[in-house]
Amino acid sequence: MVPLGILGGGQLARMTLQAASRLGIDVVIGERFPDSPAARLTDKSIVFQHGWEDSEALDALAGAAKVITLESEFVDWRVLESLERRGVRVRPSPACVRVVQDKLLQKRALARAELPVPPFREIADPAALMDAGRELGWPLMLKARRDGYDGRGNIVVNSPNDAEAACKSLGWPERALFAEAFVDFERELASLAVRGTDGGIEQYPVVETRQDPRLHICREVVAPAELPDEVRTRAKDVARAAVEAVDGMGAFGVELFLVRDGQVVINELAPRPHNSAHYTIEACWTSQFENHARAVLGLPLGDTAMRAPAAAMVNVLGSGTEGITEGSVRDALEVRQAFVHLYGKLEVRPGRKMGHITALGATRQEALERATTAAERIRL
Repeated sequence: MVPLGILGGGQLARMTLQAASRLGIDVVIGERFPDSPAARLTDKSIVFQHGWEDSEALDALAGAAKVITLESEFVDWRVLESLERRGVRVRPSPACVRVVQDKLLQKRALARAELPVPPFREIADPAALMDAGRELGWPLMLKARRDGYDGRGNIVVNSPNDAEAACKSLGWPERALFAEAFVDFERELASLAVRGTDGGIEQYPVVETRQDPRLHICREVVAPAELPDEVRTRAKDVARAAVEAVDGMGAFGVELFLVRDGQVVINELAPRPHNSAHYTIEACWTSQFENHARAVLGLPLGDTAMRAPAAAMVNVLGSGTEGITEGSVRDALEVRQAFVHLYGKLEVRPGRKMGHITALGATRQEALERATTAAERIRL
């Protein structure tokens, strides 16, 4: 098997490594610091001591793995291009990542494909934000074009009086911004699609994602989402078309808004395995992580159907500085048909994803109750 390199050593790389190892695939982790969650599971890791542009580390990674993927969209596409110049295949491609990691370019690509996105405008300064508000209406959603996640890098702007303060709060003028019309949605959905080297796509069930209202971080995922058949089909079709529109390869998380007339609107894409599909490890015949590894290595994609009627996932979020205790893990493991995943992160911070719980059930409510019960027993 061709060794697989992963840029990034967090939980997504860790779970991809675990899935790849089942297929006998060696994985090399590249990260900017030693002892990352993924690096602790392999003896093949490379530390980028001088950031992602570290030429010696890039040389070493290119020498160790001929196919490289990434666990987040925060590695600049130029770094990925430099890896390709070293003779490796990068999947998804640098051209794809260039578009997706800049949310304004991402929205433009989706709009060109005539996919449903909120009206949006580039924001050069507070005056441009006020112009956008007059055109699109208040409130507006102001977003950083790069490096925003889990609610960070976004802010709701309610009136022209808030324009300058909002821009500065997101790092303007050093940081590039854009604005979207505010979407009054009914629910948030997600669809995970995996695209192989031959262009073939496998999709997982559409799920409902529920956010922590205080932290603006995904707290719960329920699979499958309770939806009319026509809405479910529409969501899957939109997600598939979105991945094709950016020429994606591998696993792509597509975040969606369900609006009150039954239409779906794309929020954003993530060119990697996604938090909304962690439940697939236990609930589907092939997990998103295994299918991601298969896809980028050119292997046949696996069955994405669920093997239980319902599943739920609850994120285990840090709330202070205390680490996870053996006693709390023991308590969580007592919950039947609940599966504990801890990421091995050494530092606990408020709102940091320290792990997740997946539970299966005959119904969505049964699965969610099991997952919630187990998650509440892990004290942080």
